[in-house]
Amino acid sequence: MTDSYRAAGWWRDGTVLDDLRRAVAVTPDKTALVCHGSGGRVALTYRELADEVECIAGNLHRLGVRHGEVVTMQLPNSWQLVASVLACARIGAIAGPIVPIMRRREVEFMVGLTESPVYLAAAEFRGFDFDRMSAGVAAAVPTLRHRILLGGDGASGALDFDRELLAGGASLEGAVEAGADDLAQVMFTSGTTGEPKGVVHSHNTLYSMNKAQADVLDLDASEVTAMGSPTTHQAGYTWNFLMPLLLGATAVQVDHWDAEAVLRLLAEERVTFFMGAPPFLADLIEAQRAAPLDLSGLKAFATGSAPVPPVLAEQCAEVLGCRLYALWGMTENGCVTITRPEEPAKRATESDGTVVPGMQVRIVDPQDGRPVAAGRSGSLQVRGSAQCLGYHRRDDVYAACLTADGWFDTGDLARADGYGGIRITGRVKDLIVRGAENVPAIEVEAALLRHRDVKDVAVVGYPDKRLGERACAVLVTRGDPLPMSEIQRHLADLGMAKQYWPERLQFTSELPRTPSGKIQKFALRDQLRAQLGA
Repeated sequence: MTDSYRAAGWWRDGTVLDDLRRAVAVTPDKTALVCHGSGGRVALTYRELADEVECIAGNLHRLGVRHGEVVTMQLPNSWQLVASVLACARIGAIAGPIVPIMRRREVEFMVGLTESPVYLAAAEFRGFDFDRMSAGVAAAVPTLRHRILLGGDGASGALDFDRELLAGGASLEGAVEAGADDLAQVMFTSGTTGEPKGVVHSHNTLYSMNKAQADVLDLDASEVTAMGSPTTHQAGYTWNFLMPLLLGATAVQVDHWDAEAVLRLLAEERVTFFMGAPPFLADLIEAQRAAPLDLSGLKAFATGSAPVPPVLAEQCAEVLGCRLYALWGMTENGCVTITRPEEPAKRATESDGTVVPGMQVRIVDPQDGRPVAAGRSGSLQVRGSAQCLGYHRRDDVYAACLTADGWFDTGDLARADGYGGIRITGRVKDLIVRGAENVPAIEVEAALLRHRDVKDVAVVGYPDKRLGERACAVLVTRGDPLPMSEIQRHLADLGMAKQYWPERLQFTSELPRTPSGKIQKFALRDQLRAQLGA
């Protein structure tokens, strides 16, 4: 299969370093990266970025990091994070990004599993002491030789990032640069199921996903990209780091989400392309309505991880003035399906898109593996050039996700959208079986979001002695909690079958989400069952 990927142009013989070198050769003084954070605005040209990469690579090599070793990075969005990832490729090391919200239990597990020799982070970020936490991790994980922190004082024994990695003169003699088929990344899943796994990608699988998404949306070097997710999450890593680098474009990064601040950056930096989950889109629409700014540069907004309510797509065009695209993908394979520029704009509310070049999808019966009839929901399976190479040191877990004929079972449920693409209908683990009837949780959520007073919602199952399960809607409302009678009236007006209506309501100020915006339904189910048990 790998030969066919190369022959078709989905894989290549280069890496991200070749993308960087090409940009330096063609547009050395073009802005590669703009970072907004606690230190203000910092911009690097492609030439400046390349110089920092060489410096960091030399110093990581001086500290003993070698080809094939994993460098753990829990840095906030910053030029230091981007340069460190590229520096790893320069010496053949593997980037091990971890989102900043993870704490000692998760970080210790991840560092221990990868046997990482180096941990990079800010000493303190968003009020949390990463210096102290990482000292505990180092005491528990014997392979962790160096903690290198931004803004640390050295009192805990950690090294200072600037003094240790940005000092020039370190030799790269003996360093072995990464090749196209070498491992590039171990990215841990963000935990919608509560079971993080280290997804392993090569430089070529990452190249394939970024080339595909840029090609289908017709993006080029003129783009200025931005998003609200951490670059240590796969969405931020691909859409707002690797993809603009591949294009020779400019990436704008923020170190935390603040809708009003991000809206100002969209206007000031003349951002053309934004990627984010529906909650990010809703926040930006609300901010723009409250204090309108000139967003005439913004042309496209790509969103995934949850269905797009029709009203949100309309508001995207009316309020933000840009086109909305809906997509589906995973840490394991990036953007696999996406709606297209040549399709009607409303397609983003009806579909999660058609498959991108290099990938294949199929929908099968979960019991017998046979293709399902048109319009019926089944297990979504994928394969292709952007598919990951496995789970780090969990070969058995990854093998259990593969069919006998080599398809990866995503754990998602989908149906044909009627336009040659797919529509996600839920997760296999999220499936609510009420009696003998499957409740399409995602479609119920989409219907509830059409109520003017519903801001956010998740539908989860809870145990029932007679029916096995019943559905509970966990709601975030714009005002007072809504009575069940109002919810039922709303769903009846939409023509939704009664057996799909939620039979219990819970209200909260905020739903638990991953850094990419996906709702952590396992947490809601645990909370609900604890309440019922009490």
